[in-house]
Amino acid sequence: MKSQDLYRIRDFVPDFDAIGAEFAARSRTFSARADVLADLRYGARPREVLDVVLPERPKAGAPLHVFVHGGYWRSGEKENYRFVATPVLAAGGVAAIVEYDLMPGQRLEVLVDQVRRSVLWLEKHAGDFGADCRKITVSGHSAGAHLASFLAATGPEETTKPSLPSVGGLLLVSGIYDLSGIPDSFLRDEARITPAEAAAWSPMTSSQLPYPQRIIAFGAEETSPFQEQAAALNAQLNRQDSASELLRVPGLNHMSVVLDLADPAGCLGGCVAKMVMESALQRF
Repeated sequence: MKSQDLYRIRDFVPDFDAIGAEFAARSRTFSARADVLADLRYGARPREVLDVVLPERPKAGAPLHVFVHGGYWRSGEKENYRFVATPVLAAGGVAAIVEYDLMPGQRLEVLVDQVRRSVLWLEKHAGDFGADCRKITVSGHSAGAHLASFLAATGPEETTKPSLPSVGGLLLVSGIYDLSGIPDSFLRDEARITPAEAAAWSPMTSSQLPYPQRIIAFGAEETSPFQEQAAALNAQLNRQDSASELLRVPGLNHMSVVLDLADPAGCLGGCVAKMVMESALQRF
């Protein structure tokens, strides 16, 4: 089997569709009882919107945690990931789930820019829903982890310094950090990422800021590219004296990591809750 075929997750997760359906079902149940401010607009494009989820008893100056969903840059809807806000609310934080355009309709640089602008918008408007703009943390899954990484990095071909939000911590889950194998993977006809885009937007060849604290997480049951790239990015950050921790979660695959991320008692959900609580104390 060619190494790039290891990116085709559904071939390695027998219950891929069932878990995806569970994301949507749990999010519908969650949305029915949560206080969701839906489709707040951070830009002019139709998908430049985000959801803010408020805790049951919000306190002024609450920490804000942002989630960026995955879908290999060419699929995914924020409504199906609202349940990931559960550990954020449990820790007393405000949650936000951002949306962005999809490939191949838009190019990768647009998606990176949208995620950056969405968090900049949240930073500016945090006070509108009781959050503190100085207490922002972010998590992302899969392509969302890739995109979230550029909240604290500049691409190798960015000639001007981008506007970046002030983020206290990043939890990057099951991300793709070396895009060189993507143009020849099964995604060639679905996302149509070009070799030039892969070179321009690979975190491994980007300039990583020395802050914030990063946790690079992956499931022990994931295919080798996700495990190897997580280890490589963590090693690179540590060589640069950037605060980074590598977290291997036993028993989880590329899909079940999201269920764990949404569970306050889970390994990853516990990480989110800890990030939120530490940001409340401004310990980053």
